[in-house]
Amino acid sequence: MAWTPTIPDGGAPLYERLVAVLRADIVSGVLAPGVRLPPQRDLAYRLGVGLGTVTRAYVEAERAGLVSAHVGRGSFVNAPAEHRPYERDGPINLAQNIAAQAPAGARLPEALARLRRRPDLLEHLTYAPPAGHETQRRAGAAWLSRTSSYESVDWRRLICCAGAQQGLALALGAVLSPGDVVLTECLAYHGLKALALHSGWRVRGLAMDAEGLRPDALEEAIRATGAKVLAVLPTLQNPTGRIMSRARRDAIVAIARKHDLTLVEDDIYGAYADGAPPPFAMLAPERTFHVSGVSKTLAPGLRAGFLVVPAAETFERVLDAVRVVSYAPPAFGGLIATQWIEDGSADAILAETRDEARVRMAMARELLGPAMETVYAETAPHIWLPMSELEAERLAGRALRGGAEVTPPSAPVVEAGHESGVRVCLGAVPDREVLRRGLEIVASALSSEVSERSRAVI
Repeated sequence: MAWTPTIPDGGAPLYERLVAVLRADIVSGVLAPGVRLPPQRDLAYRLGVGLGTVTRAYVEAERAGLVSAHVGRGSFVNAPAEHRPYERDGPINLAQNIAAQAPAGARLPEALARLRRRPDLLEHLTYAPPAGHETQRRAGAAWLSRTSSYESVDWRRLICCAGAQQGLALALGAVLSPGDVVLTECLAYHGLKALALHSGWRVRGLAMDAEGLRPDALEEAIRATGAKVLAVLPTLQNPTGRIMSRARRDAIVAIARKHDLTLVEDDIYGAYADGAPPPFAMLAPERTFHVSGVSKTLAPGLRAGFLVVPAAETFERVLDAVRVVSYAPPAFGGLIATQWIEDGSADAILAETRDEARVRMAMARELLGPAMETVYAETAPHIWLPMSELEAERLAGRALRGGAEVTPPSAPVVEAGHESGVRVCLGAVPDREVLRRGLEIVASALSSEVSERSRAVI
């Protein structure tokens, strides 16, 4: 059947919307490489649009590398650029936690076209206020309220950041000095470890169980170190994917209030966990910095992060740090994120991204199920394979030699001797078939490890 797309409504010119649909259908696989597009006159007739609209869309599509035009033969679909590197070089990327980019990529051309027509565009070439423009702060608060269990976010306490990593740096920098101890899980986000090393903070990793951080381990560490700050990821913990129950969160809050502990809460994966308990920012708003953003839900290249601070005096202290480090948040990524949040595109992108994540999780279950830890959300963007440190290093090496790269097993380890394993990320590979090949390589590496252990037993 000839390609007859449905062109969405929108403010962009009709030909740009047609190109956007073409791009989305190529990336998603609806149009396979080598497929011949309909003749321009035929497509114009079926869509009920002018021939000039289709002609201009085909010209723009060729200029963007989406299609190749041949005189007398027609226009043919090219392989998506984001697919081609896997055909040429490098291992399959199962190491980075990146959401599938097709949903955002399909809407980017129209977003850029709208950006170009904004009457206030030139105003964004100068410095923004240190906390970000009010429209972007309001949009950030609305996004947090819509996509997590964080209800009624106060935009006046929200600071726009260059990604959640900067939000984490600003929050911890506001309450820590060089030499201070920051508590966290024994397995934690590698970016936190790197930030602590760069800033001269000492990191203490605490024991975990099936719900994440253990309250008894927190109590013990506070008594032993006198630490006043806990950095924690309670929802879809990185790397294990665990989710703290409401009772566990209440227990952590009680300990924090007892010892006057500041909480720095990373909620970057909150949008992937349906029905998660309220965040610490709701349970203990007087002592919680809440960090999130759009890198894992919309696109990391936007560099749009959000930091909600607990009090007015802290807000001003953080703004002083913003002025020193970056003076203001980046403008244009925040503008696109705000457009998408306000017009509903962000919700559609997230829904499609979650749908894709669900398909990929099912694939991981099929190929790696027996080795996987319990999956706490079917739309989680990564899985955790628990095993000893030695087994994890062997598995990573075997997988890499086979052509797939997993997260280095040492990357999340804060405190050796507790837990270990391998994180496998499911979203960075743009093509499902390439992902399947990568997961099959990991499965083969796992089988080799089991066989080797069996041979070692005499």
